Amino acid sequence: MGILDGKRILVTGVLTDASIGFHIARLAQQEGATVVLTGFGRMSLVERIAKRLPEPAPVIELDVTSEEQLDGLADQVRAHTDGLDGVVHSIGFAPQTAMGGNFMSTPWGDVATAVQISAYSLKSLTAACLPLMKAGGSVVGLDFDASQAWPVYDWMGVAKAGLESTARYLAKYLGPENVRVNLVAAGPLKTMAAKSIPGFDQFTDVWPERAPLGWDVGDPEPTAKACVALLSDWFPATTGEIVHVDGGVHAVG
Repeated sequence: MGILDGKRILVTGVLTDASIGFHIARLAQQEGATVVLTGFGRMSLVERIAKRLPEPAPVIELDVTSEEQLDGLADQVRAHTDGLDGVVHSIGFAPQTAMGGNFMSTPWGDVATAVQISAYSLKSLTAACLPLMKAGGSVVGLDFDASQAWPVYDWMGVAKAGLESTARYLAKYLGPENVRVNLVAAGPLKTMAAKSIPGFDQFTDVWPERAPLGWDVGDPEPTAKACVALLSDWFPATTGEIVHVDGGVHAVG
């Protein structure tokens, strides 16, 4: 008997089997959940990856900047399951001009793209899924600690700060409906998204040395486990929280 038995979970942002979202979906299924995936862009690739899960999962195309697709998301999900108990926000993007030391020269249009996709989309996705969610539902988003300025992260760091604030406000407004909203701030992991960050090796080289518990940049399992735990009923009174899964780096100087 798993901690997600009978639960219906929507997992976004799966592109390859290195995606954190893929490992969240895999563990969720192993813990008893019915999983539906969303993808964007290379949909044929996402559909192939979905077949690598313990149970092949249906895939819905979702561009979180498209009002039309967001408006139709609930109906698309209903084609596969009659409701949702949990939603995983594993979506983030910033143009190359917004990272890599370009902070002072990034144009507003590129900043706006980073903020819309990486922060505002948490609200957009949650609102689109609310008609399917019942009391006790859980929204979990993936974060990278925005309490300080990191090398090369630049406007993506600003977007993550926006994500953290968005999660707190969602927790405030959805609390009366008994829907929880939490984030998992993971340490650096070698995903497709990470490869798009100029100078990402500045994180991967230093992090394992700084982390009191150590850190394996190639192991998404600890992060996925934290997300699955927050999707379960084991955190019934926790909302607006940021759970750090980073080997302890956030806690040390």
